[in-house]
Amino acid sequence: MNSFSNLNRFQWRSLAPLFILLATLCARPVHAQPSLADDAELVETRTEVPRLKAAAAYTPKDNIIEIELSEYAGYAGLIAANGGLEPNDNSIFTKKYGFKVKLSLSEEESWSSLNSGRIAGAATTVDVLSVYGRQFSVVTPMLIGFSRGADGIVVNKDIRTINQLKGKVITAAQFTETDFFMRYLAQEAGLKIKMLSTPADKPDAESINMLYCADGFGAGDIYLRDLKAGRKRFAGCVTWEPKTSEVAKASEGKAHVLVTNRNLLIIADILLLNKGFADTHPEIVKGLVAGSLEGNNMVRLEPAKHLPVIGKAFNWTADETKAELAKVHLANMPENLAFFAGQLDSAGSFGFIYETASYVYGKDLIGTPVDSDRFIALAGLKAAEASGEFKMQKASIAPLKNTGVAERDPNDVIDALLSKDIRFSFLPNSSKLDIDVVDNTNGLKSIAQLLKVSPGSRVLLRGHADGALIDQRRREGGEAKVIQLKIALKSLSKARTAEVKDILTEKFGIDTSRVETIGVGADEPTGKGPDADRRVEVQWFMAE
Repeated sequence: MNSFSNLNRFQWRSLAPLFILLATLCARPVHAQPSLADDAELVETRTEVPRLKAAAAYTPKDNIIEIELSEYAGYAGLIAANGGLEPNDNSIFTKKYGFKVKLSLSEEESWSSLNSGRIAGAATTVDVLSVYGRQFSVVTPMLIGFSRGADGIVVNKDIRTINQLKGKVITAAQFTETDFFMRYLAQEAGLKIKMLSTPADKPDAESINMLYCADGFGAGDIYLRDLKAGRKRFAGCVTWEPKTSEVAKASEGKAHVLVTNRNLLIIADILLLNKGFADTHPEIVKGLVAGSLEGNNMVRLEPAKHLPVIGKAFNWTADETKAELAKVHLANMPENLAFFAGQLDSAGSFGFIYETASYVYGKDLIGTPVDSDRFIALAGLKAAEASGEFKMQKASIAPLKNTGVAERDPNDVIDALLSKDIRFSFLPNSSKLDIDVVDNTNGLKSIAQLLKVSPGSRVLLRGHADGALIDQRRREGGEAKVIQLKIALKSLSKARTAEVKDILTEKFGIDTSRVETIGVGADEPTGKGPDADRRVEVQWFMAE
């Protein structure tokens, strides 16, 4: 890697005039590659997790607790509960719990500030804990909510599934929810991630190749600029709103939104607190949790009433505030308890998201993961539950209809978001699944989990069989025997997928309407031999 790769995006911009001058003096031909200034959004690809400042406890000053947030509607409950960003006497935290809260907005990562005790708290997504691991001296006392469409993947118009990104280059922001979102979907599609250092690096034909920008906005900007210039270096970007919609619209039909997390609830926002502070101020933690839950409930029940204070905090118009609130789900008490207990239907749980992030990033990149329990501190939730204030709340996470740029023509064919092959072992010459085989259990869990983390989604199970005996039957009895065998194989593969569906519905509680089956038989061989041909292909469809 050359020394230029260590420059940040602002340094690249400052050097732009120099590169332009050099290009002119060298009289490059008219078909020269774009100048380095065109790639100002790109940052160095990290091969290890950044080191944080040493852990130290946060000490409140003047009874004011400092919490840093980003510009995101998912934190509307905190802002409503506080009556804005600034500490004030009318805040729920002040009136009910005896302390004041100062909320500040920043798009810069504040993990070192939080770790070293410069601020008391911040908000982020669960996957970040997996990345920073043991060095991160923080605890999470509550789930704030889920992103429901605030993050998305925009791709070239001819790409319709995650599987079609194999061999392509995607832009994202490293170690953020955009990175995790892409890695999660790649894993489910059976694809690896290859990190590139520069656009000139050769992509891996068997992987989804990632180039990183400082943030999701930069990932969208560089992709859109290349798309309009016809350079075809990138196949898409992973970004967040409003950039997702902006890129799709500005592409003038050259790109579309492949998927958002509107109905894929694995981007979970949590409150993080400096551990030293949380350990020594348990009553303040209880007040933060209860006040935040109350704020979430206020916005859930009467969003219009709180538009002014939320809009003022983010400098949004009323219409912008309303639109952004539609892209989040603010969590209540029962959803919080179920989230940490791993029992939340139609959404990822804390443990599932944490472990999944550890797996998709891998030990080579983030090292040996620590147990997720290290970060959980639920005394505040338990106290809020015991108070009875939230006893009438019910968990409710329903599928949402896609709107705006994510909508497709009603006559358009709805593609599966991704497909994956799972090998199930059946008893000899039978459609009976051997449930004692570990791989069978893991395969069933994998399918059930797809449906669990995405309300309204469904799967199509396509059963395949090997055609190893087809040539023999042709020699023995001609095409008539071949047709008989193919019909038998199709019937067997159909019966086997039906068996998988029955177990999913009976043992995993999956609604039968969310699982469809079809027997393909030996009509679609992989070309990799009989073992590979004996499989169940799982196609995953998001809610329309």
